[in-house]
Amino acid sequence: MHGKPRPPADPARALSAMDHLIAAHLLGQQELARRLGVGVTDLTCFGFVLEAGEDLLTAGDLAARAHVTTGAVTGILNRLERAGYVTRRPDPDDRRRVRVAAVPDAVGRVGAVYAGHYRGLADLFADYTADELAVLTDWFTRATHLAHESLEGLSSPG
Repeated sequence: MHGKPRPPADPARALSAMDHLIAAHLLGQQELARRLGVGVTDLTCFGFVLEAGEDLLTAGDLAARAHVTTGAVTGILNRLERAGYVTRRPDPDDRRRVRVAAVPDAVGRVGAVYAGHYRGLADLFADYTADELAVLTDWFTRATHLAHESLEGLSSPG
């Protein structure tokens, strides 16, 4: 259904809708992590590993993306490895570093847990025109950048 009428909106309504989305997403991530037997931060890091694909991340890469220390990432990787989600591989260019790879079976398990939600999102996106999807994509991208900037500010000393 393209060109569907939209409800009235203003910045306050949009902000409220976003707050509700974030809250629902956080609660959903907690439940998905529980079902998968990992913590939310561990699941987030596994998502970064999946996103990287064949360009395997280092522990330092994961620490930077998750905004945690390299020591915390060591614990995260230990838990993910014990749970069968990742393996560590020697870095071919630097023997002091390891690269993190997703275990194929784990990719399937996580994909199965998220499949219904992603089907629902695909159906939801089908209600929007290409121009509306462009606006949504622009907004998501810019809001994510703003969130990262805010997180950096919160993480900075002082």
